[in-house]
Amino acid sequence: MPLPARFRARRHLAPAATALLLAALVLAGCSRKDEAASKAPPPAKEVGVVTLKTEPMTFSNELPGRTVAPVVAEIRPQVGGILQKRLFTEGAQVKAGQVLYQLDPATYQAAQLSAQASLRRAETTLATARTVARRNAELVKIDAISQQVNEEAQAAALQAEADVAVAQATLQSARINLGYTRITSPISGWISLSTVTPGALVTANQATALTTVQQLDTLHVHITQSSSELLRLKGELASGRMQRVNADEAPIKLVLEDGSRYPHDGRLTFSGVTVDAGTGSVTLRAVVPNPERTLMPGMYVRAVLQEGVDQAALLVPQQAVTRAPDGSASTLVVGSDDKVAKRAITVGRAVGNRWQVLKGLAVGDRVMVEGSQRARVGDTVKVAEVQAAPAIPAIPAASAAPASSAAGPSAGNVALAGTALPASAAR
Repeated sequence: MPLPARFRARRHLAPAATALLLAALVLAGCSRKDEAASKAPPPAKEVGVVTLKTEPMTFSNELPGRTVAPVVAEIRPQVGGILQKRLFTEGAQVKAGQVLYQLDPATYQAAQLSAQASLRRAETTLATARTVARRNAELVKIDAISQQVNEEAQAAALQAEADVAVAQATLQSARINLGYTRITSPISGWISLSTVTPGALVTANQATALTTVQQLDTLHVHITQSSSELLRLKGELASGRMQRVNADEAPIKLVLEDGSRYPHDGRLTFSGVTVDAGTGSVTLRAVVPNPERTLMPGMYVRAVLQEGVDQAALLVPQQAVTRAPDGSASTLVVGSDDKVAKRAITVGRAVGNRWQVLKGLAVGDRVMVEGSQRARVGDTVKVAEVQAAPAIPAIPAASAAPASSAAGPSAGNVALAGTALPASAAR
């Protein structure tokens, strides 16, 4: 017998109600899970840290300098005349005493002959005066002549001797002037271009030099360093924070105009004792060997001066240091409880890609170098140790030095990677 219509409708509604009930239960469970998840603490962010430790560090300071020949001779004529010959090759090496120019000697040869004749005449007069003086000296003993006549004869002999001496000096002067017609080099070295040609009229001690001879086997480098840097260095040495490399001389390395390393090291031998009132700097002098004559006088170079050694330097990566508008430095450190904290620090020199830390950090502190954008002060983080990048070499390799430098001057006092700079320049 068929069911009534109301029972058939209920039979069709029962499955739909069951489905709705199940869907409501599922949604309620999901909302409870989302609420529980929102109440759970967020996972700790992973950051990279570098654990600080001390290490010996040699500090250097890069300073601008100019090469200077240690001995320079400007060749000028000592007598006037017409230039007859140039007896050297421009740019060649010359020896001390080598003849460089020949002047017309005719007038000076005539002057020498005249001086020789005057000397012979004076010598003849002297011989006659001496004979008369000797004879009168004998005659006065027997009262053959008066005492006055004898004294006049003796005085005439002395006068003749003086005339001979004058004539000898005149002859010597004439010989010297004749010798000056052959202009020689007073030193051994390398000669530059000639400013005159044969046929030119030159005068004694003229303002314009005929040429220049310079010694180039060893060159001087004049370096300027500010007086404030000298005071800072003395303070670090006095406090014991830095030890001097050498008690007598300081080694230096040169970087040429094209950025290449000069293969021969020099030594600092002179430090100025007066501060230039206009620039506030002190001039230092270094001696550098130049066997290949790569260096030329007047070249711009950068001298890396090795100042001292800090046996317990504390260095922090530069990317971990931030600066406020007032110039103060700070860094983020991770404490023993894995929480991030901000630490104010004082930095000194830049050593490659790291800063020298003077105050604010200690050995064993964990400085955050990665993840500073994800973690904030007070957050608990997951720490991962990061290997600190090695310091970049202070100066280019010596093998890169060219035979000669033709590049233009670089910017003065620009820091090389890995060179310790003064605190003022680092900031």
